[in-house]
Amino acid sequence: MKNSTILCFAFLFFSFSMFANISSSDKEVLVKLYKATNGNEWINKWDLSSSVATWYGVKLQNGKVVSINLSNNNLTGEIPGEIVKLKSLQELNLYKNNISGAIPSDIGNLSELRILNLSFNKLSGNIPNSVCKMLNLKSIELYMNALSGKLPTQIGALNQLEVLSLFNNEIVGEIPNSLYNIKTVKTLLLNSNKLVGRLSRDIANMTSLENFSLFDNNMIGQVPFELEKLGNLKEMNISYNKFNGLVSRDLAVLDVMNMKMINEEGFAVSLNVLGGRNSAIVFED
Repeated sequence: MKNSTILCFAFLFFSFSMFANISSSDKEVLVKLYKATNGNEWINKWDLSSSVATWYGVKLQNGKVVSINLSNNNLTGEIPGEIVKLKSLQELNLYKNNISGAIPSDIGNLSELRILNLSFNKLSGNIPNSVCKMLNLKSIELYMNALSGKLPTQIGALNQLEVLSLFNNEIVGEIPNSLYNIKTVKTLLLNSNKLVGRLSRDIANMTSLENFSLFDNNMIGQVPFELEKLGNLKEMNISYNKFNGLVSRDLAVLDVMNMKMINEEGFAVSLNVLGGRNSAIVFED
């Protein structure tokens, strides 16, 4: 009985040590994050004198930080560049705070990251090109910020991506051709930006797509009929662009706002379909 008790205590001590013995470099990065985002004003604060294993929103594994989830926690200030030193990080979720400044340019160094959610903040600047090096990413959510610039041209390298949600920013330029090659994407939300150019017929490659929104951009040209080939598509909104030409009944019905577009005079118009593709007409509201 005595030996069993000793073994039990030894096991508990060993288990605690595994969680408590965070690497000094990882702990230093967490402290930088705490101070850079005014930790004293957080809703759920960290006690820097206590074990990191007790810190709110931090998950450890084998002495390394694998997850930071501080969503809706009143973080202000900027994301410190040192955060890219957390080499084992798999999730970074800072959703719905008041973080400003830019996304660290070297964020691509977080090669193990699977979930990146910086949505609903006050971030500005470009989406760093280094994001394209994060080949394990499954979800990128950066919506409701003030991000600008163009989408990274090599974003198609993220061949495990399932969610790309960038709506309500100031992103400009054309949709990179490489994006159409990501067959795993289920949710693609690019609405309420300043995107231009044409929607490529290569959209047909995105066979897993379920939810697609380009609403409120400056896209032009013919709506590609290839959208009809996306058998998993359940919800689409590409209205309030400058698309023109013919649309089929199936595409018009699929669109949430029935293909309501902005014409050259700045008026809202609808691509009205009475029959098949060849009977599509345009009328002004």
